Amino acid sequence: MEMLEQKIKNKTAEIGVIGLGYVGLPLCLQFTKKGFDVLGIDIKKERVKLVNQGKSYIEDADQQGIKEAVESGKLSATWDYDKIQECDVIQICVPTPVNVNKEPNTIYITDTTREISKRLRKEQLIILKSTTFPETTEKVILPILEKSGFKVGKDFYLAFSPERIDPGNKEYTIENTPVIVGGVTKKCTHLAKLLYISVMQRVIAVSSSGIAEMTKLLENTFRNVNIALVNELALLCERMKIDIWEVIDAASTKPFGFMPFYPGPGVGGHCISIDPYYLSWKAREYDFHTSFIELSAKVNENMPYFVVDKVIQALSENNVCPSGARVLILGVAFKRDVNDQRDSPALKVMGILKQRVKEVIYNDPYIDKIKGTRERSISLTESLLKKVDCVLITTDHRVYDYNWIVRNAKLVVDTRNATKWIKKKNVVRIGC
Repeated sequence: MEMLEQKIKNKTAEIGVIGLGYVGLPLCLQFTKKGFDVLGIDIKKERVKLVNQGKSYIEDADQQGIKEAVESGKLSATWDYDKIQECDVIQICVPTPVNVNKEPNTIYITDTTREISKRLRKEQLIILKSTTFPETTEKVILPILEKSGFKVGKDFYLAFSPERIDPGNKEYTIENTPVIVGGVTKKCTHLAKLLYISVMQRVIAVSSSGIAEMTKLLENTFRNVNIALVNELALLCERMKIDIWEVIDAASTKPFGFMPFYPGPGVGGHCISIDPYYLSWKAREYDFHTSFIELSAKVNENMPYFVVDKVIQALSENNVCPSGARVLILGVAFKRDVNDQRDSPALKVMGILKQRVKEVIYNDPYIDKIKGTRERSISLTESLLKKVDCVLITTDHRVYDYNWIVRNAKLVVDTRNATKWIKKKNVVRIGC
């Protein structure tokens, strides 16, 4: 342990990052900025090529920073897992999706761990950063690694440190967002904390990897539950002809005991829309049913259907037959001002809407093409706005001129309160 500890302290430890996506690539850049040499590993060869060319494909990984890190020799990428043996620290940042039955799919974690186990050597620190269910580190990863014949806390070290990336957030970045670490042993925790305190502003050590895993799920389940609460209240307020947006603004004036959350077409991003299912699935192993969490997920999953019904109703009230209508969706990213379309509720709205109207097209200044489809963003023009029967705002990007949009559109259905200050008869907002 002393040798690895010294390498971390003097920043001669070789850092490996497996998975060069929204978490992995910014993490690579942060370590290079603080003086470490970093090796990125990804099975997607296109990503590897782009990194080695000094190009960033992730919004939160600065293009110039990547270029400088590669040119200085601090950063390189490969798809060759044999290079793992050269790394003193290996951070796992691979996807953790759920399947069609909303059950965790840990195949990327287990496959990656098997590749590490084949090449594991003494004095290596492995840190899982992928969001997952509690006990993954100790009951899924550890047994695979110990098949190598090495013992945790003695020959190698294992910890969990949840990613806390908020795409597009300029105030809280990877550097100034506090880091949670929990190791399988005290030595594991010590080394993981030592590593992150050398590149991040604040690190909090917890007593186990299970605590760290549950912390991540609590953070995102908290958001999911509160979003579900305001979504349900939005439906009630609409029936009562009360403006939910004004209600939230008023409640937000209370300086304690209240935190504003806002209704919308559903929840998106990798974490909020998926994490509650990790927790519910794991809870069943202990004969425990997370009814409150599951109900919240159900409320949020129903929102895209409500939005589509809202569009159909608005079209009908505007004397437009829905089956012959053309609908333009504005914004398919899961949140404003980012190019991240992972699990965006706008995509679900599009899919449902296509079964109810003649044509659905979209515009998003940040997303030229929807992954896995032939759908491409169409230019937003005055002529287009006047031709379509309805403009549906699903993501409230700040670059949109909403006054201009409302002025030229026949009908606008707003799910994000982007038209808050516009009082026109052709605007329909949810929750009002």
